[in-house]
Amino acid sequence: MPKPIEIDQKNQMNSLYKELCFLIEKSKQKTIMQAKSAVNMLFWQIGKRINDEILNNKRAEYGAQIISKLADKLSSEYGRSFELRNLRRMMQFADGFPDKKIVSTLSTQLTCNYMYS
Repeated sequence: MPKPIEIDQKNQMNSLYKELCFLIEKSKQKTIMQAKSAVNMLFWQIGKRINDEILNNKRAEYGAQIISKLADKLSSEYGRSFELRNLRRMMQFADGFPDKKIVSTLSTQLTCNYMYS
């Protein structure tokens, strides 16, 4: 009689283990998705802020110098994601999608599609 109990306990533990693994993986995926969405929003906000400050305030003539200096400082502090070419992409992103609500929705959809494709 002890053997069936051991087998049942082992099956129960395996089943519980699989369920816990599923919960952990699901949580990890959700965390990654939220982080990617937050980064997309951050990049849009940076691009929008630069566009608003430099372009809308008629500072385009020396805007390139400002952007270059910002890129140097930001990339030295926060890494390669903030190099000049990336700041320009952020600006293009914000220019192409001027409505924050659309960007938020789009960011979530893109992240979800990435995670589940």
